[in-house]
Amino acid sequence: MRKLQKFVVVAMKVVVLLVAIIVGAYQCHGSEHGANFQVFPLRMKTGLGGHYIPEVSCKSWRLGVEAHNVIDWKSIPEECVGYIGNYLLGDQYRSDSKTVCREAYLYAKTLNITAKDIWVFDIDETTLSNLEYYADHGFGVEPYNETAFNEWVNLGEAPALPESLKLYNKLVGLGVKIVFLTGRPLNQETVTTANLKHAGYHTWLKLIVKNTTLYSGTTAVTYKSAERKKLEEEGYNIIGNIGDQWSDLLGTNTGNRTFKLPDPMYYIS
Repeated sequence: MRKLQKFVVVAMKVVVLLVAIIVGAYQCHGSEHGANFQVFPLRMKTGLGGHYIPEVSCKSWRLGVEAHNVIDWKSIPEECVGYIGNYLLGDQYRSDSKTVCREAYLYAKTLNITAKDIWVFDIDETTLSNLEYYADHGFGVEPYNETAFNEWVNLGEAPALPESLKLYNKLVGLGVKIVFLTGRPLNQETVTTANLKHAGYHTWLKLIVKNTTLYSGTTAVTYKSAERKKLEEEGYNIIGNIGDQWSDLLGTNTGNRTFKLPDPMYYIS
């Protein structure tokens, strides 16, 4: 009789544990980047209606994007808006960014920093977060709207990506000079400068914005390679380079080491 009672007790504990795991898997809460948003329930391999999608595994699609196997895409799959929203507003996005920035700092600590050593930071989704804008535009499911995005940029209200700001402060503390290299145009230089300072980035060697006349019709890879080459021709040594797009990190004069931050919302060639 006692053996039967013990078996029943153990079985009940197992059932309670399974129920707790199931409930926990569907409850995400918290805030990211200084703002509160709805966090979508995680649905592995499911669409908005919770149905199985034979052609698209959203988690696998995101992995393909980050590994640069999925390229030249214009928007995220419609079926993945819930998954991407959950990823960005939940804990995983912050955790992934933290891992990248931690490795960047651990690498920088091993170096003997000189007066000519610089670290190149991209801006959008690397230094500053536009998540508030993209949360209102389907997390990348809507086609890119240049007018709407520029209106957001011109507000100058983008917060810092927390882990990137930590890395920035640590690098400055090591004596590394910071260069911001962005695809934002010349007419956004003033608002970008103010936004960076407001977000906590108080000092840097250079802020390089894109001369759209000089680089008309060129890819981001071509533009950023050319600007990094200019930096090296001035005698600077690019010890590190961090960005959310592969176009921040590919091409020439990429630096001694590159670090890729996650961004499943858009693709820039």
